[in-house]
Amino acid sequence: MENILPFIPERPAKPRNSGLTMVMDKGLSLREAEDFMSVGSLLTDYVKLGFGTSLVTPHFEKKIEIYKKAGVIPYFGGTLFEAFVIRDMFAEYVEFLDKYEIDLVEVSDGSYDMDHERKLEYISILARRGTVISEVGSKKKDVVFSPEEWVNLMRSELDAGSVKVIAEARESGTTGIYNEDGSINSKIISAISENVKLENVLWEAPLKSQQAWFIKNFGPNVNLGNIPPNEIIPLETLRLGLRGDTFFQFLPDHLKQ
Repeated sequence: MENILPFIPERPAKPRNSGLTMVMDKGLSLREAEDFMSVGSLLTDYVKLGFGTSLVTPHFEKKIEIYKKAGVIPYFGGTLFEAFVIRDMFAEYVEFLDKYEIDLVEVSDGSYDMDHERKLEYISILARRGTVISEVGSKKKDVVFSPEEWVNLMRSELDAGSVKVIAEARESGTTGIYNEDGSINSKIISAISENVKLENVLWEAPLKSQQAWFIKNFGPNVNLGNIPPNEIIPLETLRLGLRGDTFFQFLPDHLKQ
C-alpha cells in the first residue's frame, strides 16, 4: 500500500517479529473469512480460531486453507488445548494438530488450574514440534496474580520454548491485564514491560481504548491480539496516526501547535 503522507510510522513487512496483529475468529463463515482476507491479509499475522470453535465450525478445515493461502498463520485457541489436556488426551491433541497441519500452538491454563511445571513441560514438548506461544493470566476474575508473578511466569515460559507470551484479557478485555471496566492495570503492565522484552509480549487488546493506549505508550509496532476481524483496518489507522485517538502521536512538534 502506497504511503503518500510524511510522518507516518514505518511498519515492518511480513513475516515480522514485532508489530504483530492477532485476530480472533469466533466462528466466521468461509465467505466471511475470504472477505476478511481480501482486505486484512497484509495486516494480519495470526488468526486464532477462538476457544473451542474449531470443533463446532462447519468446514473449518477449508477456512484454515483460506488463511494459509492468504499468508496468515492460523492456530487453535488455548482453551481447546486445555479441553484435551484435562481429559488426559494430550497425544490426541497433537494428532489433531498434525491432521490439520497447524504449526503454531497456544498453550494456556486460563480455564482451569494447571500445575505450572506441567505447563512448562507441554511448552517444551510442543516447541520441539513447531512454534509455541503461551498465554499467561486466568480467565477467572477471582484468580489474581501479582505483578511479580506475571513477570516470573512469562520469563519461565519463554525459557521453556515459547516464542511469544500472551497477556490474558479474554475477548471482553475486562480481566487479566485490565480492570473490570476495561481500563489498564498499570502496575501489571508496567512490571511486564520493564522486565520482559516488548517484542516477546503479545497484549490482548480487543477494545479501541486499549489498542490506543498501547500504541501511545509502546509505539506503533507493539504486538496486539484478540482484535475483531472488522477492526483490523481501524487498528492499522491507530498504528499509523490516521485516527483521532493517535492523530498527534507521530507528528513533529511544529505541527502539533
